[in-house]
Amino acid sequence: MILRIIAVGRLRERFWQEAAADYIRRLRPYARLEMVEVAISSKEGLSPAEGMKAMEAEGEAILKKLKRQKGSVLVLDRTGDALDSQQWAEMLEGLILQGQSEVAFIIGGPLGLAPAVLDRADMILSFSEMTFPHQMMRVILLEQIYRSFRIIHHEPYHK
Repeated sequence: MILRIIAVGRLRERFWQEAAADYIRRLRPYARLEMVEVAISSKEGLSPAEGMKAMEAEGEAILKKLKRQKGSVLVLDRTGDALDSQQWAEMLEGLILQGQSEVAFIIGGPLGLAPAVLDRADMILSFSEMTFPHQMMRVILLEQIYRSFRIIHHEPYHK
């Protein structure tokens, strides 16, 4: 299975890079992981109209990366469905059992995701009603994917 994480922006700080690299290494026995980064268009001090334009530009870049996507598109947004770790594992296992060879996870930028990206989603998932920094969210997502594979394979992992 190919897992593709499409995220707005880069992991800038070394500690986020190291944390992400650790989970990517841990995931190697279970799946092939591709990290795809799109340019961040938003910045501080934008007017609401400029912010919407920036979010739409990021959305267009995300949708462009999804043109060849063969499997499900799972978007992370605080308005989505919240699942516990067991439900996440069951959802991921269900996609595997359906024969999906690719799954894309989408992480938006600081302003969120354009409506067009949310419309493209096969499922919208939430980790919390709170907003997290998009760099942190990437590491949290990697950890939850890793946890799911450990659950699927009946392997121990801390609770």
